[in-house]
Amino acid sequence: MRDPSQLFEVRQAGDLGSPVMIEALDGFVDAGHGVRIARDHLLETFESQLVADFEIDELLDYRARRPLLVFDTDHWDSYDRPSLSLRAVRDTHGQAFLLLAGPEPDTQWERFAAAVVSLVASLGVRLTIGLHAVPWAAAHTRPLQISGHGRAGELPIPPPPAIGRVQVPGSVGHLLQFRLAEAGRDVVGVVAQVPHYLALAEYPEAASALLDGVERVTGLSLGLDPLRATAEKVRAEVDAQVAGDDETAAAIRALEERQDALSGEGGAPADSLPTGDDLGAAFQRFLAERRPDNSDDDQLSL
Repeated sequence: MRDPSQLFEVRQAGDLGSPVMIEALDGFVDAGHGVRIARDHLLETFESQLVADFEIDELLDYRARRPLLVFDTDHWDSYDRPSLSLRAVRDTHGQAFLLLAGPEPDTQWERFAAAVVSLVASLGVRLTIGLHAVPWAAAHTRPLQISGHGRAGELPIPPPPAIGRVQVPGSVGHLLQFRLAEAGRDVVGVVAQVPHYLALAEYPEAASALLDGVERVTGLSLGLDPLRATAEKVRAEVDAQVAGDDETAAAIRALEERQDALSGEGGAPADSLPTGDDLGAAFQRFLAERRPDNSDDDQLSL
């Protein structure tokens, strides 16, 4: 492996104390765009400073994920240059934390993970938190649940229910958590369980739940009130689309009963209910039938 330290350039690293690092890379799965919305909220709400900049040409497959250029009349006007960086951010109380954000590397995963592990050590990071959002057999009418995983002492977020031991396709974020744990660093993951029928929509409740989990684990104050207000608005829009459609209402009720049964709150046995695919198909049919040609609610389309 080539020297991982040559994969990034440290731009500035003042006294950050012993910060938390939040990993919010564009990854393999981001249901409801929860991770992206959470990352954008942090960068738009708080001022940040560049700590380290990664050599994007070493990591990105441009032909697989082509960046955008703007052509204006007779010339190229601008280029949306991809960036993968580590930034220092301060929360509403001035507490410093780090944010690792940008496109998931296409290549050199091990070298990239080694580079981040070295930065974690040199910057005195006390805890790394990886953000993830996955499709789940859940109803949007129930509070969006999050789960936690890792070995950072007493984690105030329960692990995912009824998972056991499974093998899943990897991501750089997952590999980074694995390598940090191997190196003896405290690292946890926080996962939003997004209603599967909204997995392709813009669903800010997923971001709100993720960052609420970060606050619970770290004590940071991340200014979530505007994000929660947006989440309430989007949820009301989903409710409005569902209202008056008997088939979709029945599908939502079945999901509610399934969740209640699995959580021990009563309801029908899980094996007597429609599958997640059945419910998702019903919801997609509903949206396809009701979506106007020039809808302002494209963010809710599947």
